[in-house]
Formats: sequence, structure tokens, C-alpha cells
Amino acid sequence: MSLVGNWSYPTTIKFGAGRIKELPEACAAAGIKRPLLVTDRGLADLPITAATLDILEAAGLSRGLFSEVDPNPNEKNLEAGVAAYKAGEHDGVIAFGGGSGLDLGKMVAFMAGQTRPVWDFEDIGDWWTRADAEAIAPIIAVPTTAGTGSEVGRASVITNSETHAKKIIFHPKVLPTVVICDPELTVGMPKFITAGTGLDAFAHCVEAYSSPHYHPMSQGIALEGMRLVKEYLPRAYADGTDIEARAQMMSAAAMGATAFQKGLGAIHAMSHPIGAVFNTHHGTTNAVCMPAVLEFNAPVIADRFEAASAYLGISGGFDGFRAFVQEFNDSLGIPRKLSDLGVTEEAIPELVKGAIIDPSCGGNPIELTEENLTGLFRAAL
Repeated sequence: MSLVGNWSYPTTIKFGAGRIKELPEACAAAGIKRPLLVTDRGLADLPITAATLDILEAAGLSRGLFSEVDPNPNEKNLEAGVAAYKAGEHDGVIAFGGGSGLDLGKMVAFMAGQTRPVWDFEDIGDWWTRADAEAIAPIIAVPTTAGTGSEVGRASVITNSETHAKKIIFHPKVLPTVVICDPELTVGMPKFITAGTGLDAFAHCVEAYSSPHYHPMSQGIALEGMRLVKEYLPRAYADGTDIEARAQMMSAAAMGATAFQKGLGAIHAMSHPIGAVFNTHHGTTNAVCMPAVLEFNAPVIADRFEAASAYLGISGGFDGFRAFVQEFNDSLGIPRKLSDLGVTEEAIPELVKGAIIDPSCGGNPIELTEENLTGLFRAAL
């Protein structure tokens, strides 16, 4: 099977090894003549970033670069990015990197033409309608990890640096116009990033599959996404140069983020405040929380995971799936406890307050309360 394709769901996706060379054509399709490439500090000086800027320069496009992006990007990063965008007279954004670079890049394009503060567009009700849709700059997304799936998302997660709360900022036009998924860009990922981002994709699929909302397309995508992670993450982790495994994981990442249109749940409701307060890696935090959340949701989701387990080749139904998740985490070097990530018992009340207002709560199959969230945090601690 040739792992090359042109997809238009949920947006235009150019998928395949070496397709970063098509970035100038993607800019033309999006109407971008002076792009600003937004990425994180860790990627700024790496060869893949320099090579991408070379491709843009050779095509007569801007070599603009903004990389003042924290692992959990905040409004200060955003303000600096918007200032760089305006100073360079850019007309579009190339969001390049993992979740932080992608999320911040999308927000720079979104906020460059807005007059209201970013918090006015939080994913609450119809707040997104407050934005001037015509002022949103075109976005091209180029993921360099395989996990977050932000390249196919209509939102970004931005941390409020004063309150340490992660906020989901949503608008339909934040969905990138063109996505380039080139698995060659992920070859250099360290093992712990490969594991953490891959399990982020897995968590997206697990929570989408668990969500009580009706979306059969997302349900099917979530199921196949779980299978791809199960089959190919161990290969990518063992051999970072396995381009087939890297490609399949990029597919799984995009599938997870497409699937969670159906909803997320307690895993993400817990992980968001933990990341905001303790600056933990998002995907790794999701993975640590997953066994406790599966146990908590068991009364409602056990039956549907009977079918999922059979499809995934896991014996023992839901109990077998739950056991597999812990074994999978262990095999990828994931800590078993939140305390191993620096989370403390004293912080639980603050974390619960952040979790109960997180939009992900609405997709959990069992209604979340401050009381049962407190129990979940303690179970995962």
C-alpha cells in the first residue's frame, strides 16, 4: 500500500513523505505571499526548520520566523506573535511544529485582525461569533509530531499566565486551509516525545469513542485511530527512522483530532489544569490519567469497549482493554502516577476547580462533579 494521498476531510491534507516541498504551492492555494512561520523555541534552530525556510525563500516567499513559544503557550506568547506578524506585514501563517507551535500559530492568524481580547473567544456557547471572521488570516499547518492533531482542529489551547488556567479558543475559520503531513519531519523526535504525543492521539480516540454524543463518523474514525496507535506506536518508538510507522502515526494523530469533534472527557479535563499548573507534557499527562478514568467510566463504557477490544485484537473485553492500556503505557516508559510528574496532593483542590469548568467535561460519559473529580485526581496521584 502506498502511503500517499490527497484528502479533503476535514480540510485539504497533503499527506506523504517529502511533501514539505509542496509548501509554496500550499501558500499559493491559501493566497499567502508573505507567510510568517510560527514554531516553538526547540524547533527554531533544527535542520527541518531551516530546510523549510529555505523552501520558502527559494520560491520567493518570506523567510519570516517567530519562535517565542512556550511548551504551554500563553497570551504573552500570542501578543508577541501578533506584534511580529504585524511588524513584518505578513498575510498568513504557517503553523509549524507540535501542539504548542500549531496552537500558537493558529491563534496569531486568528488574533492579528481582532480588536477584542483573546479570552472573549473562549469555547463557551456562541462566543466564537464575537470574532470578525473576515479578519482571520489564512493558515497552513505543518505538524512535526504525531499526537495533538491540532493541524485539523478548529481551536487552540492557550494558558492564561496570570490564572494558570488553560482556555480553549474556538472559531470555525481557525481550521487550517491546507495541511502538509510529511512523516519525514517526525523522524528526529526523541523517544519520550514519540511516546507522549502518540499516546495523546490514543487518548483523543479513546475519549471520542467513549463520549455519549452521537457522531457515527467520529466513532468509526476513533476506533481505527486506536488500532493504528496500537500497531504502529511501538514501532515508531523502537525505531524513529521507520517511515511507515511514522506515517501511520501521523494519520492516527489527525484521526484523533477529527474524532474528538464527538467530545472529550475526564482525561482532558484533568490534564489541562495539571499542565497549566505544573507545566507537564500534555500527552504524557493524558496517558497517566487514562487508567483511572477508564476505571471510573467503566459502568457506562464497558459494553461498547467489548466491540472495540475485539476489533483491536485484545482479549478479555473491557477488562482486557483496561489492562492493555496500563501495559502499553509501561512499555513506552510512561510514569504510573501523577506524583511522578510533580503533581502534589495539596494542589488537588485547585486542579479540581480548573477541571470542572473545562469544556472537555461535557463529553465524559458520566457527569463530572467536584466530588468525583477529587476522587479521580487522588486515584491517579
